Amino acid sequence: MIDLATWNLSVPVGSPPATIDTPRLVNGFKDQYFNSENGTLFFWAPVTGSKTENAIYPRTELRETYSNGTLHNWTYPSADNLLRATLAVNQVPSSGKVVIGQIHAYGSTKPLVKVEYQYKSSTNRGNIVAKVRIRPDDDEGRVIIIAENVALNRQFSYLIHLSPGGALGIAAAGSHWDSPISKTWRDKPLYFKAGVYTQDNTGYTSEGGKVTFYKLDIDHNKT
Repeated sequence: MIDLATWNLSVPVGSPPATIDTPRLVNGFKDQYFNSENGTLFFWAPVTGSKTENAIYPRTELRETYSNGTLHNWTYPSADNLLRATLAVNQVPSSGKVVIGQIHAYGSTKPLVKVEYQYKSSTNRGNIVAKVRIRPDDDEGRVIIIAENVALNRQFSYLIHLSPGGALGIAAAGSHWDSPISKTWRDKPLYFKAGVYTQDNTGYTSEGGKVTFYKLDIDHNKT
């Protein structure tokens, strides 16, 4: 079973989109966008779904919390910070792109890390791509292809690791990349996100991003 006691959930319905708090999530919440039965997590975000403030795309996405439901924001020097997941991307929108994991920055529209699956219809395969802002004020992040030729419905794992010294490592589908980040991130409150953030907002209600997670785990190991 995947432990949901350190997450809340945004679903793309309502204005603003609904947030399912941690206790309700742990208690077995499910709807057409999210289901945690059978020990897996099912996420669906149609291109027609409602969007969170300052976002142009819909998401069904978990956001890191404490077990009592309050938001969990952290600074990277305080611990060894890891997000691990095993998942399969089941459907992509016309753009071919869904975000499946993030390190976001509290109070900012610019995440430190986005891990994205990018499907190419010409090959029927997708790449796992990391978009990384080395500095908080970077307008455009670095784009790194972590792994290639990942088929839809194929299980793979990823790891996002940010050390207390500011070493960022991203692994996916058996490949790995790492780089130091700027010390100007030191005091920025950060948090993990995971799920499906559909990178498209036009099309039929049947179009969107669909992802199944088989494992999902956060660790903040004090040094």
